[in-house]
Amino acid sequence: MSLGILDLMRKENDSKVTEFVLLGLSSSWELQLFLFLIFVLLYMVIVLGNVLIMLTVWTDAYLLQLPMYFFLGHLSFLDLCLSCVTVPKMLGDFLQEGKVISFSGCLAQIYFLHFLGASEMLLLTVMAYDRYVAIGNPLHYLTVMNHQLCVQLVFACWCGGFIHSITQVTLVIQLPFCGPNELDNFYCDVPQVIKLACVDTYVIEVLMVSNSGLLSLICFLVLLFSYAVILITLRTRFRQGQSKALSTCASHLTVVSLIFVPCVFIYLRPFCSFSVDKVFSVFYTVITPMLNPLIYTLRNADVKTAMKKLRKKHVTSCCHVKE
Repeated sequence: MSLGILDLMRKENDSKVTEFVLLGLSSSWELQLFLFLIFVLLYMVIVLGNVLIMLTVWTDAYLLQLPMYFFLGHLSFLDLCLSCVTVPKMLGDFLQEGKVISFSGCLAQIYFLHFLGASEMLLLTVMAYDRYVAIGNPLHYLTVMNHQLCVQLVFACWCGGFIHSITQVTLVIQLPFCGPNELDNFYCDVPQVIKLACVDTYVIEVLMVSNSGLLSLICFLVLLFSYAVILITLRTRFRQGQSKALSTCASHLTVVSLIFVPCVFIYLRPFCSFSVDKVFSVFYTVITPMLNPLIYTLRNADVKTAMKKLRKKHVTSCCHVKE
């Protein structure tokens, strides 16, 4: 018992940092107010756009039975949750001088950021497989990608994200922090936090790169290979179907690039700071969740039709309430 208490006291003495200071995107008060207005608008687009897609897909029986839109509804849910991990805190920090986050709050951000981010990467890989089956084997598409398999694939994505994230947090939580506590970013992430540890973190950095960096790179390469196979398959198809499939693949590749390129840049290298790190962080946490609804709906006739039906249903229900 006494040895356990001594170990606990020693660990508390080693880890003196109880909060971290976030340097944010700018130190200028005027620029922070301008950025606050910009990011408030972007966050409204993220929330409204992704909620609209979720409602459209999950209230339309026709869309819900199609694997592509089933996955799209889950992608919008992940995007909505991912933006909620960092953006509200960033918006609050724009309006105050002291941008601090508790040690437990920092760990929570790291956990949910990697949990949701890894789940989304795996889901995008599943969506690429879905497009491969739809284009390569259209006659048996709904048989192969049945509802039970779709549910299992989504569950596997969530499990993969959990395993990845809990590994990250387990490695970070064991490090002692007793010196500087300034993070050069607007949220907590592994590269910045590890650099503040009081011990040599080379082994931890290698493990982190192996975990996050290789996950991003492998998923990215699998996606590129999948779409390369799809494009080769399309060379033998008729023009109209080829054009529609190419449009779908192009939208998917746009999302994939916006997500994976920043992640590969941030995590697949030694943990040192670059001036463009914050730009990539903004793309990953704000821009991509905002663009996903636009990319997947602007040129999608099925989603547009379902949105019109949802709007008519809402208008009709409102009229009945007034009567």
